[in-house]
Amino acid sequence: MLVQGFGIATVLVAVMAAAPAAHAGAIYPFPDADGFYYAAGNLGGAQNGDVLNVRSVPSPWAGATVWQILFRSTNSAGAPIPAVTTLISPGPGPRPLLSYQPFVNSLGMQCAPSHSLFDGSLKETAAFPLLLARGWAIAVPDHLGPDSAYGAARMGGQITLDGIRAVKRFAPAGLADSPVGLAGYSGGAMATGFAAAIAPDYAPELPIVGVAEGGVPVNPGKMAIEAGDSPQPLFGLGFAVAEGMEREYPAEMRLDDSLTPFGFWMRDRMANSCVDDIISVGANHHISEVFHAGAENDPVLIRTFHENALEIVPELIRQPLYEWHGGNDQVPLNLAQYTAGRYCAAGTPVQFDIIPGADHGTAIFPGAVNAMNYLADRFAGLAPPSNCR
Repeated sequence: MLVQGFGIATVLVAVMAAAPAAHAGAIYPFPDADGFYYAAGNLGGAQNGDVLNVRSVPSPWAGATVWQILFRSTNSAGAPIPAVTTLISPGPGPRPLLSYQPFVNSLGMQCAPSHSLFDGSLKETAAFPLLLARGWAIAVPDHLGPDSAYGAARMGGQITLDGIRAVKRFAPAGLADSPVGLAGYSGGAMATGFAAAIAPDYAPELPIVGVAEGGVPVNPGKMAIEAGDSPQPLFGLGFAVAEGMEREYPAEMRLDDSLTPFGFWMRDRMANSCVDDIISVGANHHISEVFHAGAENDPVLIRTFHENALEIVPELIRQPLYEWHGGNDQVPLNLAQYTAGRYCAAGTPVQFDIIPGADHGTAIFPGAVNAMNYLADRFAGLAPPSNCR
């Protein structure tokens, strides 16, 4: 499903009520059974982007070599975390490096890209042979982090940047001097957008030459207000965001204080689910079924969501940007246009395309073709187009 961003819409009104906590905090996913995902003993002493472990894995793409790299990154609280990126390369570099952030809208560790790239569940891999044929290397980070904290977009940006650092520091790939492009759609665009926006401060050494993002949910809070309390087919995705954010912000997102009995059941039921199951379990439910009425204007909760809203954060995308959006997208077009306008006002060259008649699901493919051609031109050093007004 390509509707991750719209599912975020129900979250901001999931608020803290006055009832005492019935359960003991966030529900975390089952640990990955593969020991590769656990940090080596030097996590605390490592720097962001340092390689902790590497393994080669069989490649589904003819002629490509695939590595998985465990590296050090940082969570939203500034604590060190292990993270993984999968590097797919048609041969040793130097060559253009594309960091691609998939639209992962899941709570179970088995749903991470480093698994779904190889089990057929990550549909975006259909485009990878075309990218490899261009001579590009592709890095695909598990940008939801070691707790599958769906919705924590700032952390996703940090993991994305540290994954690029790790790939560049992995000498056998030969990518130390490669130019970098960023791309993603929907939830993947949230991580992509944050990676681009925070890069000048967080990873200023990375040579990011262009960014491509589509269907970006730039402000989950406003989407939540507009959604109201009506039953929604994609309600499960919004509830899953609340659950993922609680994992990343356990002090701020104390869902125990606001969940109804059915809400407790849903949180437990979804705790290890991938997207299709999340959508099925939550289909056509609504906010008042799972949350008690409460202080939806709680300043701590609002601040937490604002920290992960591209429309609001002070950091701006400064690299050349291609952005696309469906004309009938469930993710608000006007908010995406306003945010792109902030970048234009700061002097960023932005090419913003609207795909006529397309909704969130159907806009991805026509826009993605334009996005890859746009990044190819940036890798070639051509001047970026702009339709800023």
